[in-house]
Amino acid sequence: MSFHPNDVARRGRTASFIAAGIIAFLLAAFFRTQVLDRARYALQSEENRLREVPLPAPRGIIYDRTGRVIAENVPGYSVSILSPSADSLREAMRRLAGTIQLTPGEIELAVRRYKRAPNRPTVILSDAKFDVVSVLEEHRVEFPGLIIQAAPKRFYPDSTMVASIVGYTGEITEDELKKPQYEGYKAGQQIGKGGLERYYESDLRGREGVRFVEVDARGRVVREAGARQDIEPLAADPLQTNIDLKLQEYTAQLFGDSLQGGVVALDPKTGGVLALYSAPSFNPNRFVGGIPADYWRELTTDPRHPLYNKAIQGTYPPGSTWKLATAAVALENGIVKMDDHMPQPCTGGYQYFNRYFRCWEPRGHGNVNLQQAIEKSCDVYFYQLGLKMTLENLIAGGVRLSFRERTGIDLPSESKPIFPDAIRYYDERYGPKRWSRAVTLNLAIGQGENNQTVISMARFYTALATDGTAAQPMIAKGTAKRQRLFSLTPDQMRGLREALAGVVEAGGTAASARIQGVVLAGKTGTAQNAQDPLHHHAWFVGFAPANDPKIVVAVMLEFGGHGTRAARIASSIISQYLNVVPTQMLETEGD
Repeated sequence: MSFHPNDVARRGRTASFIAAGIIAFLLAAFFRTQVLDRARYALQSEENRLREVPLPAPRGIIYDRTGRVIAENVPGYSVSILSPSADSLREAMRRLAGTIQLTPGEIELAVRRYKRAPNRPTVILSDAKFDVVSVLEEHRVEFPGLIIQAAPKRFYPDSTMVASIVGYTGEITEDELKKPQYEGYKAGQQIGKGGLERYYESDLRGREGVRFVEVDARGRVVREAGARQDIEPLAADPLQTNIDLKLQEYTAQLFGDSLQGGVVALDPKTGGVLALYSAPSFNPNRFVGGIPADYWRELTTDPRHPLYNKAIQGTYPPGSTWKLATAAVALENGIVKMDDHMPQPCTGGYQYFNRYFRCWEPRGHGNVNLQQAIEKSCDVYFYQLGLKMTLENLIAGGVRLSFRERTGIDLPSESKPIFPDAIRYYDERYGPKRWSRAVTLNLAIGQGENNQTVISMARFYTALATDGTAAQPMIAKGTAKRQRLFSLTPDQMRGLREALAGVVEAGGTAASARIQGVVLAGKTGTAQNAQDPLHHHAWFVGFAPANDPKIVVAVMLEFGGHGTRAARIASSIISQYLNVVPTQMLETEGD
């Protein structure tokens, strides 16, 4: 077979064109790679070579009103591992468990952290002890992906005394990472878990920094310093509060280890929270870096419920402290005057149809007016006053006084009080025609379908201590909202305050709580406990000085017996704040 010379020339030209095209394509690819995409590939190479090590930001320091520290940061250590895969991480931790103590659960937790953020070092110890760090440093050559660094650690100098206010910090959980408010958070980070730490998390967290380390192809650290300029963390601004730490400590000492309950102290004019305590308490420092299993078990099995903030979460019948609400509503509606008497004198009880309602004083109080009924805490007077008001007006008054609403204190998990919203409440709870108007008598004296928090009662008494307006309780400094609860004439307000002063000063139920040189105005309460009828809750809510109140204190003692016991604690707290001496008197047991 022979080829025509023209065919050979044509094929040669075609081969030349193809070869030229291939060369041009290769040159173009080489030009794009070496020139046009040089920066992108250099960056990708840099990213493969460098790993970001997060630098935790110091949380904002929390101060009391005088500048004393409530929460601060102290030096600590964290231990992390850089791994190319979950399997290599699990294997590294198994080997590490031969050097330090690591449980299978801790290993699996670290693997879950890795899967959520594979490009970040996986935290294995967020609060490593110095002796553990020392051991790891000695064996660091055996674990090339190990990263040990200083990290700020949260610390609460007054520990248990401030737990009910400040809460604690802990590692963010997998469920929390899914919530919108934690968008941008990463596994292993510490967040506020309760109290101020949680409520002001966005203000206290600061801005995380970054340290760059150089790794090889297997993810092993080959250089820890100088790989790239670090981005320094930015500490959060401090949080200034209204808390009087001296008063807070004193309050905690009064409760000691034997009493349980809640206390709130407020500035009646501003709503500033001067002290807030729940007993028994817990040590928030034990939660930092992960709570020990035995301590968690101790807290969760304690029948006194130390993790439950009794000042803002517990709801209890307010007992006779609520009689001032009944009185305020009746006065505002023109149903009664301070010197009015009821049709039936108190002889120790009141017959309502086929049921006999007892007064706390079996001997009775006789024919008393409203002021005397408040001073002596006469149940029979208030039974009749409630009936005169009618159940509808009593319920409407309680709703208007915000006894169905949270106070809005700047702490998480505040409970909503329990109080009827209308007559239908009883139909829905008990069924139509399965209840009687006798509920009016109990409601009028702070029993029955009425459960309040300690903070809600303290807030109500700030209105009695001022002009009928109550301030939103605030722990952090700022401008609190005020809400008008009731409108009384100056004479009516004066009459209520004089009656409350008589509870203490005129031989009333809180006579043993008198303060030398200061007139204390307040009301005791002995509230029936549905869970344990033999052991009542003890209440006292009051303010001083009566003519120009500087402080309102609400005390509730679980299973505390008579209200006089709570009154003496409140008296001591007020005396401490006003820097005066409480008068010690013979105890008078009363409602």
